[in-house]
Amino acid sequence: MPAGDLRTRLGFYQRGSSVGSPDYGSIDTYPGTATFTAYGKVEPKLGGETILAGRLAGKNFSNVTVLQSSDSNAVDTDWICKNEDTGEVYNIRSVIDPHQSDAKHGMWWEMLCEKGVAT
Repeated sequence: MPAGDLRTRLGFYQRGSSVGSPDYGSIDTYPGTATFTAYGKVEPKLGGETILAGRLAGKNFSNVTVLQSSDSNAVDTDWICKNEDTGEVYNIRSVIDPHQSDAKHGMWWEMLCEKGVAT
């Protein structure tokens, strides 16, 4: 993929500490500012539908591609990704190196992300 395809400014947010009381449960929060930002490519995938509580519920997935770096190597499924220009928030469902078997080409991370669901 040419570097010119990486046009979207993405913020990556690592889940922070828990807020709340142990008696009433706690909520994991994300910081107000990104842990790091990177340019990437966001490609929407065809949606899927599932039945949730007797209703049809749509799923909105996207592939997010970024360059591997010391920052992006730490990203895992407990992080979120945010399009810093539009404000769209994506939950990261999986992170893979598409060229695992080819060491000289392993320079991208591909993330399957879901938009519009609770974190």
